[in-house]
Amino acid sequence: MKPLPLILSALFLLSCIFFRCKKATSTNPPVARVQNIVDDYYGVKVDDPYRYLENLQDPQVRQWIKEQADYAANILKNLPARQELLTRLEELDAGKPFTTYGLRLLKDGTLFYLKRRAGENLFKLYVRDKSGEEKVLVDPERVTAEEGEHYSLEDYAPSSQGDYLVYGLAKSGSEETVLHILHVRTGEHLPETIDRIETAYNRPNWLPDGNGFFYSRRQLLPPDAPATDIYKNTKVYFHRLHTPSEQDQLIAGIDLSERMPLTEVDFPSVQITPASEHAIVKIKHGDANELTLYTAPIKTLLQQNIPWRKICDVEDQVTDYAIYGDDLFLQTAKDAPRFKVMYTSLKNPDMTKARTVIPQSDGVIDYVTTTSKALNAGVVDGGFQRILRVDYTGEAKSQAMALPDNAAGWITAACPDMAEVYIRTSSWTKDGLIYLYNPVDHSYRTTDLLPKGAFDDLDEFESVEVKVKSHDEVMVPLSIIHKKGITLNGKNPTLIEGYGAYGMISYVRFNPLNIVWLEKGGVLAIAHIRGGGEYGKPWHLAGQKLTKPNTWKDFIACAEYLIEQGYTSHDFIAGQGGSAGGITIGRAITERPDLFKAAIINVGDLDAVRMETTTNGVPNIAEFGTVKTEDGFKGLLAMSSYHHVQDGIEYPAVLLTHGMNDPRVDPWQSAKMTARLQATSSSNPVLFRVDYSAGHGIGSTRRQYLEQLADEWAFLWWQFGSE
Repeated sequence: MKPLPLILSALFLLSCIFFRCKKATSTNPPVARVQNIVDDYYGVKVDDPYRYLENLQDPQVRQWIKEQADYAANILKNLPARQELLTRLEELDAGKPFTTYGLRLLKDGTLFYLKRRAGENLFKLYVRDKSGEEKVLVDPERVTAEEGEHYSLEDYAPSSQGDYLVYGLAKSGSEETVLHILHVRTGEHLPETIDRIETAYNRPNWLPDGNGFFYSRRQLLPPDAPATDIYKNTKVYFHRLHTPSEQDQLIAGIDLSERMPLTEVDFPSVQITPASEHAIVKIKHGDANELTLYTAPIKTLLQQNIPWRKICDVEDQVTDYAIYGDDLFLQTAKDAPRFKVMYTSLKNPDMTKARTVIPQSDGVIDYVTTTSKALNAGVVDGGFQRILRVDYTGEAKSQAMALPDNAAGWITAACPDMAEVYIRTSSWTKDGLIYLYNPVDHSYRTTDLLPKGAFDDLDEFESVEVKVKSHDEVMVPLSIIHKKGITLNGKNPTLIEGYGAYGMISYVRFNPLNIVWLEKGGVLAIAHIRGGGEYGKPWHLAGQKLTKPNTWKDFIACAEYLIEQGYTSHDFIAGQGGSAGGITIGRAITERPDLFKAAIINVGDLDAVRMETTTNGVPNIAEFGTVKTEDGFKGLLAMSSYHHVQDGIEYPAVLLTHGMNDPRVDPWQSAKMTARLQATSSSNPVLFRVDYSAGHGIGSTRRQYLEQLADEWAFLWWQFGSE
């Protein structure tokens, strides 16, 4: 970060008097002034002693955060275990020559993908033609940035013929994405760029002729616009190549609501699928999972009056879909809590006449995709992924694919024009590969897209799947990973993680960096708590809004189980959660401070009562609720960790981490929680680790990730007395 101007330095000298703050020392962090504001919600008085920390533009606030960051950095960098941990993390990270993800497959077999070699900081964009020859298309490390800053690839989309490519770049984890257009063969960029791009839910989609693409863009706001307006009134435009973006045609948005009703918090986007004559407009209603879909012939999209026809609305509970020609397959939870797949025609969509092609079963349907031979669906049981195939003719029932090594697996690239699909496998203790599956002979051909790493198949670790009885007798899945032959003596350093929001599933995944923890005798546990989607829509709704307490109570129950079974004890257990998972760990330690020795909170949603005032707060009303209703307020207050910190309580040691460019959870959430925890009489350390070149973790460099992980685990080892 650049030095503060001299005038800010002078202001800080005055602010120390105003804030009554002490300069951080090796033993004391800077103390934040208490200036309590009391809000009245439906007769309930709510204290907010650090409201002023929400003003991140205030030089005094910025200086306080800077001192907190310096205080934390000075402690973390001098922890005895840190350098050893970092060195080992670097060794493990270099064990795999490279890794790939984000595959996009064209009908001629051309493959685009993101790839990062060992030792590289950022993923680069590659293309591979049918001959197998690989070519680098975009290297974000070559993009000039300010000192200490970096650019990362946000998303990309090749045209259907692979001639052109549109991709997004964002600086320092900000997710403030700008689109660039590349001619694939020549490597030349077109002069036009497009900013204010919405990439959280949508990517650009090309016309079949490759002459232009559709994209979703945020509204242009004046500098003094409130933060809550940033994600409002997103619109879909069409950009024709070699023309100024100012001339782009509006396709869908709130200004055209007479054709397609939209609210200001809706996120519309256009999807065009190969080999189909129909386009889809997908409308995501904030962070809600249920979609509204419209369709129209592709040839009409640039007309003044597009003949949109509604396919489904929120009450149809459609959360995903896939297209094959004029056939539309819809994943829905309506009358099917664990989801089913319905079929209707794009020429004449009618949900009342849609027929079931994959019925509900014990597994949870997670996604759908199409190939030239079959409809495919991902199915999950407690985080373990399988793949179902069903023939388009309907002559064969859906069949679970027998995946290599009986591992968890998912489709990582498919194309409606091709029969073959790319499948990725994994387990908790061993990494898998990327295979090319041939449905003709049901064979799996190992590809060279994901090499075997030196640490990907060690035989010294194992995983255990159990179910834990929660506070209300509900059984919660818990995955436990540790070294073979571990002694259940209550002394194993244990880290339990949980998320529990948006119906998201904590999938089975291998991470070689976890070996650092496991080889030292540590235990890693993943709690599949309510609010997630491990058991379908009811599991999600049972940890949402007024039922949100189930989320952290499930987490607490899983931590208690680990202690009861002898894996660990109070002196050797820590909890971790990030983003919406900050609610989980934040409320776990405020409800049961006696249970955990330490906690890590990454970019955490910690002041749920005030979340609605932020950029990402309005879209999240669908998931968490609003203070504008009494029940909404009650739910938000219950899940707001900041408001449940009490004086006179001995809280665990806490490490809070945040990137200052975070667009999803404002950094002041961690700042306020830090100040509140430090103001209690607890004798345990509370550190606020700040990264000025990062955001929500999206777009961070590999070096940033490794450094943060070394800090986190060194912090825990310090608290466990295992320096």
